[in-house]
Amino acid sequence: MPETNETLKGEVRAFWDKSSCGEIYAQGEEPRSYYESHARTRYALEPVIPLFARFGEARDKDVLEIGVGMGADHIELAKAGPRGLTGVDLTPRAIEHVTRRLQVYGLNSRLQVADAEHLPFADESFDFVYSWGVLHHSPDTPQAIREVWRILRPGGKTRVMIYHKYSLVGYMLWLRYALMRGRPGRSLAEIYAQHLESPGTKAYSMAEARRMFGQFSQVEMRAELGFGDLLEGGVGQRHRGPLLSLAKRLWPRWFFKRFMKGHGLGLLVEAVK
Repeated sequence: MPETNETLKGEVRAFWDKSSCGEIYAQGEEPRSYYESHARTRYALEPVIPLFARFGEARDKDVLEIGVGMGADHIELAKAGPRGLTGVDLTPRAIEHVTRRLQVYGLNSRLQVADAEHLPFADESFDFVYSWGVLHHSPDTPQAIREVWRILRPGGKTRVMIYHKYSLVGYMLWLRYALMRGRPGRSLAEIYAQHLESPGTKAYSMAEARRMFGQFSQVEMRAELGFGDLLEGGVGQRHRGPLLSLAKRLWPRWFFKRFMKGHGLGLLVEAVK
């Protein structure tokens, strides 16, 4: 029902407007040091981001980032020298952060609060659309992906990270919130929606993701282990407790990196219209 969709979207907006993703990693009183500390930690924890995004390819292109968050990736896109750069986010807090961050570096972008399911742009407006860890929070993720297709020019590319259903993070959450509570029948979909980040968060199998990106002429995807799967950094802020602290100390990261590479939370999708 539309009412359900809009109610959930309001809850998602309220969740992220309290604290943008990764805001915990920004430290320092002076604006430049504040944002640089965030970027250092972000890319240390997620070194795959610049490798996947390939920010330099934004040069001389019309570029859109959906879900700018704290703005670390947006700054890298701006530095690449795009012909035009636009950024949207569901929350005013994120737009305020990125506006200040651009001012610190003397860079420019057209920023606005917008809904990924109903982007305020004409058909075929962009050459490149980028989004990292955002579209799975939208109540109607398939509609958001249809919007990406709509606003891309023929031959245009998108690089998107959405959450992967069959991940170590999902298994850990199921163990804690299903098996250990005597409810082994709870689905991963229910677990993600209620216990991972904002309300209604979703994760997709590769087959489900391929169906969502079915309009595109070329699609490549892979699952990638992230700091959540490896229990690194500040992961687990919603799930504090002695069990998590013990798991962080004993977690066999070497084993997962070697034998469970395909069970990461990040599903990296590159598609061509």
